[in-house]
Amino acid sequence: MNKNPVASFLLPDDFRRPPLVRMLHEGRIVGEASRHAVRGLSAVRTRAPYAGGSTSRDADPVLLVPGFMAGDYTLAALARRLRREGHRTYRAGIPLANMGCTLDTAEMIESRLEAIVARREQRVQIVGHSLGGMLARGVAARRPDLVSGIVTMGSPVLAPGAHHRSLTVFVLGLVAMSKVGVSGVMNETCVGGECALESFQECQVALPAEVSFTAIYSRNDGIVDWRACLDPAAAHVEVKASHIGMAVDPRVGDQVLSALRSHREESVAASTLRVATA
Repeated sequence: MNKNPVASFLLPDDFRRPPLVRMLHEGRIVGEASRHAVRGLSAVRTRAPYAGGSTSRDADPVLLVPGFMAGDYTLAALARRLRREGHRTYRAGIPLANMGCTLDTAEMIESRLEAIVARREQRVQIVGHSLGGMLARGVAARRPDLVSGIVTMGSPVLAPGAHHRSLTVFVLGLVAMSKVGVSGVMNETCVGGECALESFQECQVALPAEVSFTAIYSRNDGIVDWRACLDPAAAHVEVKASHIGMAVDPRVGDQVLSALRSHREESVAASTLRVATA
């Protein structure tokens, strides 16, 4: 009997689950976390004195969305880094673990974006890790009036089912929990029915030209097939991090910052062109 609850359409023929040995790459998280700690100490030592240490918050607001079975806290280090560079950062509102219905989570993210745009009076950039990036991709396609750019990190938008079998164990657990009445977790429809299909199709919708897109991926990814992260609509940036380590490795943070700045420049240039031709 097939114990995999994930729908077959989430794993197209051109993609595959990472082999067991690939999980060894996730051991890099120790070095990546250490690298983050060292970079953080360096930033503290070189921080400007109190009198002149305030940072101008003129960069785009950024919403950070965590991956599967992860909460907002997993992107706290990246958020601090972005704030040091002038971004106002916002949590997705997933305190413990991203394990609910993807359509419900996408709706929550959309509401968060509406509130941020109303407050800041400008569109938001989204940084999403893994599943968080897929959610960002779908919301951006549906609401380009709220989103100016997205950065995905290890997000298998082309084949969500191309993940390591260990993740299937977690999915089975969530489905079992839903069957006994636990609310707020993925059920069979979310991973293998109409809900899963709708979420997947949203990730395939063409993005409007005014939404910039950068996809960060790693061939060392031990959780998802890195090829599934190469959305044709995105600018691709390769890093050497593990899948989990993308959230903390400062070298990935460098690429995220670069992408956000590039997106901002593209948005400003497009606005200037529209004014000039009006």
